[in-house]
Amino acid sequence: KEQSKCKISSIIESSLCPFNGEPHSYTRFSLTQNMEGDNSQVEMKLSSDMDEEVGGNGMEEHLIHSSNGKPYVAQRFGCTPKNLCFMAAATLFIFTIGCLIGYLAHSKRDLAPGSSVSMLPSEETDTIKTGAAPHMDWDDVIKLLAKKFSATKFESVFSEFASNSHRAGSPGDEALGNKVLKKFEEYDMNTWTEEYFVKVQDPPASGYNRFIFNGTEGYPNGFLSYSATGRVTGAVVFAYYGQENDFTLLRGKNINLSGRVVLVRAGKISFAEKVANAAKMNASAVLIYPDPTDYSIGDNTPLFGHVHLGSGDPYTPGFPSFNHTQFPPVQSSGLPTILAQTITTGMANSILRKLGGQSAPREWKSYYNNLGNEKDVITVEVNNVLTEKRINNVFGVIKGFVDADQYVVIGAQRDAWGPGFATSTVGTSVLVELARSISDMVKNDGFKPRRSIVFASWSAGEYGSVGATEWMEGYLSSLKMKAISYINLDGVVAGDNRFKVAASPLLHSLIESTLKEVNFTQFSQVTRGNWESDVLEPLKLDNAAYPFLAFSGIPSISFRFAPSNADYQYSGTLLDTRETLKRVTGQQIPQLAETAAKFAGHIALRLVHDHLLRMDVTKYDKIIRTQVAQINGKVKNVKRLRPELLPKALTVQWLISASGSYSRACRTLQTDIQNIDYDDIAMCRLINDRIMMVERNFLSPYVSPKDSPFRHILLGSGPHTLTALFNHLEALRTNNPEADVDLFRNQFALVTWTIQGCANSLAGDIWSLDNEI
Repeated sequence: KEQSKCKISSIIESSLCPFNGEPHSYTRFSLTQNMEGDNSQVEMKLSSDMDEEVGGNGMEEHLIHSSNGKPYVAQRFGCTPKNLCFMAAATLFIFTIGCLIGYLAHSKRDLAPGSSVSMLPSEETDTIKTGAAPHMDWDDVIKLLAKKFSATKFESVFSEFASNSHRAGSPGDEALGNKVLKKFEEYDMNTWTEEYFVKVQDPPASGYNRFIFNGTEGYPNGFLSYSATGRVTGAVVFAYYGQENDFTLLRGKNINLSGRVVLVRAGKISFAEKVANAAKMNASAVLIYPDPTDYSIGDNTPLFGHVHLGSGDPYTPGFPSFNHTQFPPVQSSGLPTILAQTITTGMANSILRKLGGQSAPREWKSYYNNLGNEKDVITVEVNNVLTEKRINNVFGVIKGFVDADQYVVIGAQRDAWGPGFATSTVGTSVLVELARSISDMVKNDGFKPRRSIVFASWSAGEYGSVGATEWMEGYLSSLKMKAISYINLDGVVAGDNRFKVAASPLLHSLIESTLKEVNFTQFSQVTRGNWESDVLEPLKLDNAAYPFLAFSGIPSISFRFAPSNADYQYSGTLLDTRETLKRVTGQQIPQLAETAAKFAGHIALRLVHDHLLRMDVTKYDKIIRTQVAQINGKVKNVKRLRPELLPKALTVQWLISASGSYSRACRTLQTDIQNIDYDDIAMCRLINDRIMMVERNFLSPYVSPKDSPFRHILLGSGPHTLTALFNHLEALRTNNPEADVDLFRNQFALVTWTIQGCANSLAGDIWSLDNEI
C-alpha cells in the first residue's frame, strides 16, 4: 500500500515538473540545501506573483523529499482514495489543455510564412509576443513616439544648450557636458562619463600664422588643426577644389606642381583630402579659401577646420587616449607633411587677381582666369601649437529587456569652433529630446525594447570626431560584437529645401520604410518615386558617422535637412548662430528638429523593437556584383592592351566565385528567416548575429587599423578596397610608374578572400559553407 502511494505521488510530481525538474515560465522554484546533510527542499508555486497562505495556517503548498529521496506527498495532502483520484484527474486535465495549446500554437506558426519571403522580417511578426518581454505592436510604438515631441518644446531646449564658446576641452564644453549628464539622470537612465587626454593643434597664442605675396602680408585668424608647421616659399598655382581630377588636369597642361603653393576653394571634399591630394603632387603648402560662388559669408570671415586624413587623436592611432596609457611616440599616417592654412575670401582675391600663367579651364573660371606661373611667388608660415586637452564623453543608456547586451548608439557632437548652433546645438538638443521621449515611453507607457539604446554626447568633434573615435578605439572588440548601428545627429538641420541621407547599404530598406512613416510632405524629393537617387548621398570622410562604418564596421546613418543646391555655408565659421540658421530655414528650426527627432527615433526604435534586425544584406550583393563586373572588364582590357603585364594564369574567376558565394549566403539566410520560430529567442539571436557580422567582415583583416584605419573594402579608403583595385588596373593600363603588378596581385587575392570570408560568416554553420574556392 505504501509503495502504491509513493508511485502515485511520483506520477503527480512528474506531471507538475515533466522535464527533469526544470520549471516552466509560469512556475517558481526555490531550492535550498541543508548544509549538514544531503536533504533538500523544493518549493513550487504555480504563479510567480502568488503569496497567498493555504488553509490559514501560514504554510505554502510544497513538495518535501525525505532523506532517502522518496517524496511523501501523500503525507502532506492526505492519502485518501478521493484525494488521489482528484489529483489524477486534475493532472490529466492540465495535460490535455497543454496539448491543445501546443497544437494551436504550432499550427499558427506553420501558417505564418508566405510564399514570397523578404530578407527583412515581415510586418506580420510585429504582433508576435515572446515570453521574455511584452511585445508592443509597432503601430502603437510610433504613435507613442509622435506624442512625445513638439516644436514648441524644442525652443526651450535650444536656449538651454546654446553657447557662444564651447570649443573642445574648454569650460564651456565641460558645462554643456554636465547639462547633458544631468538631463540623462533626470530621465532615470544609467549614466557614465569617460575622460580622455588628447593632443590637438591650436593657433599660436602669442604668435601668428601669415603669408607674404608681392610684398603684402596677410594674417589670417582662421586655421587648420594638424597642419605641418614651419615656413615655405613657392610659386602659387590655382587648383580649383583640389580634387584628384583637378590635379590630373593641371599635370595634363604640363604644369610642374613640385614645390608649389596650391590655392584651392573650400567645398566638394574635406580639407584633409585637399591637402593629401596636394601632397601627392609634391606641393609645399595649401591655402584654402571660401569662393563667393559657394559662400556668401563676406570677404573677411575666417574658416576653421582640421587636415587629419583620419579620425580621432592622430597621436594615438588605433588605441585610446586614456591618461594611464603608456605608448611610445607615434603618429597617424593621415597627418599631412605639408603646410595648410585657411585664408579669407578677400585675401584670396588679392592673390588671384595678380596671377599670370595659363588660362584656367572654362569650367573653373569665376572672377579670375589665370592659373599662376613660376614668378607668382608666395611665402607661407604656420606656427600652430600642439596642446593636450582633457575632454569628456557623456553617456546614458536605456537597457533592453531581451538582448540587453546589444545596442543602438545615437550620438551628437557637443563642441564647436564658435557658437556652432547648426553644427552642435541642434544635434545635442535632438539627442536630449530623444532620450527624454524614449525613457518616458519605457517608464510610463509600457514600451519594452528588446535591445538597448545608448545616447552619447561627444567632445572634440571639430578636430575630426576625436571623442567618438577614442571611445571606439577603447572598446573596439566589444563594439564589433554588440553595437547594432550608429545614428549621427550632427548638423541635422542646415536648411529647409532638401532632405539627404548617407548610410550603410544595410539600412537602405529601413530608411525607405521610415520615410513612409514620418511626415515629409513638404519635401517633394522624398515623396517622389525614385527616392534613392533623390535622397541618398555618399557617406563622406568628414562625416562623424564615417569612422563608425569604415573603422569599426558598425552600420551607420547620417541625415540632414539642407539648403537647395548647396551645403550649409556657415559650418566652420563664427557665423553659425541661431539667427543665421533661422534665416536659412525660414524660421522653421523647431519644426525641422521635431521631424529629425521622429526620423531618428523611428530608425532606432525599429532596430530595438523587432525580433529580427531590419537590415537588408542583399543591398551589398548588388554593390559587389557591380564592382566585380567593372574589375573583370578592366582586367580583360589590360590583358588585351598590355598582355605582358598580367600572367595568363591570373583569372577573375576566383573573385567572381567569391561574389557568387555572398549571393548564395544571402539566399541561405533568406531560407533560415522563412523557417524561423519567432518565439525562439535563441534562434532569433543567431540570425541577428549573422546579420550584424556582415559589416564587420567587410573590414579587411589584412591591413593595420593604425596604417589604414578605414578598412572597409567597399566603403573605406586605402589600397585594400575594391575601388583601389580598379584604379590600380587603370594605372597598369596607362603605364603609370606607381603601378606594381606584384602588389596588384596581392591586393587582388586579399580582396577576394575578404569577400569569401564575409560570405562564409553570413552562411552560418561551418557545414553550410560554400567550398567552391
